[in-house]
Amino acid sequence: MPDFNTFDFMITEDNEVMLLLYARNTAPEKPSVKLNYDAHNIILTRNQEDILTLENVEDKIFDNLQEDNSLLVCEIDPTDNEEESEIVYTYEAVIID
Repeated sequence: MPDFNTFDFMITEDNEVMLLLYARNTAPEKPSVKLNYDAHNIILTRNQEDILTLENVEDKIFDNLQEDNSLLVCEIDPTDNEEESEIVYTYEAVIID
């Protein structure tokens, strides 16, 4: 089974940031993110019960998010065979202060 603490960021050709992570057991509901520049982490609130802290986020991710109002999130089915992984949830999480 994959490590649920694993995540990755992609920067598109349009300099939009996308967060990739394994899907959780609950659906996202009113998702939001808080950027902690000094601590180099991002707090993703998927719903009231599911809050994730993404540690050791690179400066280039923060740089690309400075002018954005939201972060695109893509949650993938946690399967042992990466080639068979399917997207479970895709959503925009609002960036909050």
